[in-house]
Amino acid sequence: MSATPFQINLLAAWGGILAGFLTGLALGLGFHGEQWLGGYTSFKRRLLRLGHISLFALGVVNLCFYFTARELPVSAGLAIASGALILGAASMPVCCAVTAFLPRARTWFALPVLSLALGAAITILTLAGVMGGVQPGQPVAAGLGKPAAASSVE
Repeated sequence: MSATPFQINLLAAWGGILAGFLTGLALGLGFHGEQWLGGYTSFKRRLLRLGHISLFALGVVNLCFYFTARELPVSAGLAIASGALILGAASMPVCCAVTAFLPRARTWFALPVLSLALGAAITILTLAGVMGGVQPGQPVAAGLGKPAAASSVE
């Protein structure tokens, strides 16, 4: 089986979903304790829950990117978007966990947030035709990696 250019995002998506299940298991082992990690509304517990849910959510973002990118012509912009989305998905739960136990590390959130914003912006610009995607006047199907239907009018 040969890998497609953005199959790494598909792998990151399913890896994030699996990690979400496993962190849910780990967090679930202690949730019954009223004061576990400082109680339900404690900063520490909220951030660990945020990191847990970010694994699922950013896994889905990478899944959406994979299905979007495979329909577009491969470009340097999409390669950057791919890496940025993976970096954001990997670093967000780490930032959540570190900040839960070291609150002054909250500025680290700039890395995942800016990475994810960059990946989304490049994807949008590519879809809009600004970065090598669909060109103005080009049939959408042709811009999405499918051949345009031949016109019978000459």
